[in-house]
Amino acid sequence: MKTLRPLFFIVSLLLLVGLACNGGAAPTQQPPTQPVQVEQPTEPPPTEVVVTDAPATEAPTEAPVSEAQPFFTEEFDAFDPNNWDVLTVTASEDADPEKVTVEPEDGKLIWDFDSEWLYYYLFYNAFDYEDVRLEVRADNRGRNNNSVSLICRYDPEVGWYEFNIANNGLYAIVYWEVTSSDRVNDHAIANGGSNDIKQGKEVNEYAITCQDDELTLEINGEEVQSIREKNYGLRSGQVGVSVKTFNVLPILIEMDWFKISEP
Repeated sequence: MKTLRPLFFIVSLLLLVGLACNGGAAPTQQPPTQPVQVEQPTEPPPTEVVVTDAPATEAPTEAPVSEAQPFFTEEFDAFDPNNWDVLTVTASEDADPEKVTVEPEDGKLIWDFDSEWLYYYLFYNAFDYEDVRLEVRADNRGRNNNSVSLICRYDPEVGWYEFNIANNGLYAIVYWEVTSSDRVNDHAIANGGSNDIKQGKEVNEYAITCQDDELTLEINGEEVQSIREKNYGLRSGQVGVSVKTFNVLPILIEMDWFKISEP
């Protein structure tokens, strides 16, 4: 598992998985378009941390090996970890990637965090995509201050587009730039708030479409943002999914399925 640290000189993201770093790593929030209840995070002080590789979550020895497909619905009954790469981004010197477990159980992918300020990614490494649609169904079983993200056009040497949906009602579309082997920097593309996000211990369905230069976010069947992105111009890359913690625990997310399809 590779571990990165965000740079702190550009502040762009929200409180979400909306990964943004303000004054050290705390996401910056923009007011939602309609009133929503928000648990405000406490910003950790900016620090310089030596990045070390943390061991990835060990896959069960009996994990099945399946032939990778470009378009499919992963329901986690026969989850093949060989098709997925792990990346962690730490937003505090106290963040500990070893205090996270991500593993399939009873047809769900369980994300269990015992560390604050940790962004944990899974990238589907079997194919690169130009135009793609991603969907996920996520059940929040922990605190109401976390974020689920969908990612397209991931290039480990360049960066990726990320759609962050926070459980408190906020969302953001972000470009994450890889600036060195152990650093990334975020650039805001769009952000806001949506009453389509079900807060608390609720189930939400999120979808994104990356087609040509248009980035579109849907929440529970409703399109909430569509924007043309010409500044960074990512053309192709891997897809992925992420869960992020802020300053409250426990965070527990159960994903029922993750779908990759043509737009």
